[in-house]
Amino acid sequence: MTSHTDDSSPGPAGPADHAAARARLLTAPGPGGRARRAELSARTDDWLAALFASAGAPAGVAVVAVGGYGRGELSPRSDLDVLLLHEGRLDQALPERLWYPVWDSGAALDHSVRTPAEARTVAAADLKAQLGLLDARHVAGDRALTAALRSTVLADWREGAVRRLPELRELGRERAERHGELSFLLEPDLKEARGGLRDVVALDAIAASWLADAPREGLDAAALRLADVRDALHLVTGRATERLALQDQDQVADRLGVLDADTLLRQVYEAARTVAYAADVTWRAVDRVLAARSGRGRRPLRRGFPFAGPFGAASGAARRGAGAVARGAVERRPLAEGVVEMDGEAVLAQGARPAADPVLPLRAAAAAAQNGLTVSHATVRRLAAECRPLPVPWPDEAREQLVTLLGAGEACLPVWEALEAEGLITRLLPDWERVRCRPQRNAVHRWTVDRHLVETAVRAAAMTRRVARPDLLLVAALLHDLGKGWPGDHSEAGEVIVRDVAARMGFDPESVETLAVLVRHHLTLVDTATRRDPDDPATVEAVTKVVTTLPRLELLRALTEADALATGPAAWSGWRASLVDGLAARAAARLAGDAASGPEPAAAPTAEQERLAVEAARTGEPALSLLAQAEADTAGTEPMGVRLLLAVPDRPGLLGTVAGVLALHRLAVRSAGLRELDPIGAGPVLLLSWTVAAEFGELPEAARLRADLRRALEGSLDVARRLAERDAAAPRRRGIPTPPPVVAVAPPVASATATVLEVRAHDAPGLLHRIGRALDGAGVRVRTAHVSTLGADVVDAFYLTDAAGRPLSAGRAGEVAAAVREALG
Repeated sequence: MTSHTDDSSPGPAGPADHAAARARLLTAPGPGGRARRAELSARTDDWLAALFASAGAPAGVAVVAVGGYGRGELSPRSDLDVLLLHEGRLDQALPERLWYPVWDSGAALDHSVRTPAEARTVAAADLKAQLGLLDARHVAGDRALTAALRSTVLADWREGAVRRLPELRELGRERAERHGELSFLLEPDLKEARGGLRDVVALDAIAASWLADAPREGLDAAALRLADVRDALHLVTGRATERLALQDQDQVADRLGVLDADTLLRQVYEAARTVAYAADVTWRAVDRVLAARSGRGRRPLRRGFPFAGPFGAASGAARRGAGAVARGAVERRPLAEGVVEMDGEAVLAQGARPAADPVLPLRAAAAAAQNGLTVSHATVRRLAAECRPLPVPWPDEAREQLVTLLGAGEACLPVWEALEAEGLITRLLPDWERVRCRPQRNAVHRWTVDRHLVETAVRAAAMTRRVARPDLLLVAALLHDLGKGWPGDHSEAGEVIVRDVAARMGFDPESVETLAVLVRHHLTLVDTATRRDPDDPATVEAVTKVVTTLPRLELLRALTEADALATGPAAWSGWRASLVDGLAARAAARLAGDAASGPEPAAAPTAEQERLAVEAARTGEPALSLLAQAEADTAGTEPMGVRLLLAVPDRPGLLGTVAGVLALHRLAVRSAGLRELDPIGAGPVLLLSWTVAAEFGELPEAARLRADLRRALEGSLDVARRLAERDAAAPRRRGIPTPPPVVAVAPPVASATATVLEVRAHDAPGLLHRIGRALDGAGVRVRTAHVSTLGADVVDAFYLTDAAGRPLSAGRAGEVAAAVREALG
């Protein structure tokens, strides 16, 4: 920016004249925003230049604007940050001749008088001073002096960036801790909160270091929006305030021509999220550069500002990345099909084809979150640009990957933010747009509606061991307040929305109904427990009439707590928890009388199952078939994985051995059933009907899988040893905190002919193998089994008997449960 006058201008305007001219500029119709800030800076330049000329300054002196004034971004109540730069001795009266007229005008002045050497010394000791000097701009006097200072300061900054950038990051952390996240606060500080104008300045400073640069798309517009709101706030209040207080929001919105205060806040929140995400991406890039320069090499990275809280053979490039590192390349470790880890981020494998793989965004997100990583900025942008929308209804894998992402708990947050920054969330869930950045004008709520939904899912991820359908709990948590984007009762509106959304996701009708009940009644438990007489039978009936089944009651109880904990500290307490627990216990007792006394009768075996069972009984060898999806399922949606049918003559250790062979072939068990048949009267044959999916690449050939099963059953293949050797050789990755496994013996009412052992745990390679070995080691028979993998969680039920086919005694059942619990660690 250049001044409107040169240094030889006639006498300066008096303080009153400048103040009047400034007032006319701020109140005159016409352009505001950046144009007005630039004009205000230029007029201030003219005034200071005239003051300098009339003060009789000698050669070798310059007036330099720094900080926001140096950037030419004077808001109506901004301080004037001015440095009087000089060489050698200076007449002490000169500064007074400059500063007194400024003070007389009423302007806030932040001034200093220094030589270039003194300015460098102060900058070396004071990071904030150095940041201000990075924006130094000549106003009057000796231009060469200003230019030399600018060059020297920039050179010092670049030379000391390895030391100063960590200090800059720490300043940002401290600000975030003091002022919070701008994008979630009802009365945000536009300058100091995370995602505010201070972070924009920090990003410019990082760019000036030449070590990294921020993703620029949308960043300039976001910074402009925050600065415009700040200008309007200054004009409305008449004060140099940065806090957008509730009582000022309507006037600020009106001054900016915005519909209302809620619309204003949504615009502020959107801008702040753009800035915050750019900061996260940039600080991760800085991490990599600093790690390389310090000789530490590449290391796992975390979020730039951890305020929000702060995984068969691979095919193609993933196979190549799993082992050696090519010269000049970085190590790439496979995470999921088409996704690898590189430099502490999830990126696409070299052979990934986003245009042909619409599930890839969710698969990459789930893999990143489950491994405590985030998805790289370049990867998210490529996914947004190339991936086609998901078909409707979603493929099974898409739904499973969404549940896996949500089940990662806090590790989900930075991944979700990365997807949202590029519009992938609203592409997956169009209804999300109505709640995105929507403020909640309620003292109890600490988050916007959309962030509250994600936070509820984070809380629910810690409760997945409490319920039989963790997938429904997590999805209900994510969707329960979608109705807040519509008029009327949000629970009623949400029920309508969730029926449509759940059907599009591919849930079966019963699951859709359960989700609708959970969303419609997510406040029923806490409202009834706190407002009704707990001893009145009608109180319990009000709940049982809504949920109708014990599994739904479990889900509603967990959702109630997750919702309250994600709302804020005032929404949940020991007293409320005790009331809700008491009501839930009474409702459970009422519903228990209607519970089934055992599993549903098994369906008659199919012709293919009978054929395999007869073959296994006659030959004494395992018989198996792998059915493709289209052959295996005709329900109208595309299931994930393939159907493996296996018939094996019964023998000890069968379940653990078969599960181990599948793990050796990197086959993940998505669901499994086990039953006994005696097709020719020659002895029992165990029939296993499992849905499996390859972790990477393609499924193994059926002949090879059959051969390994035969070897394992004969004892020539030590499955446990091979799995242990592979695990020991695999690179260690940091995991994420997960709820501990739950192993429990179901009440006798669950089955009259067997003991039911229930296992709920975080999914992991070889998990079913470890459970099977523990059961085999305990000397019990697995009569039937029902295994389900729901996202990142497994929910298994094993029907156990002793050698004589009788249910286990209570003491024996406890010992078996303890053995399984120990095997799971």
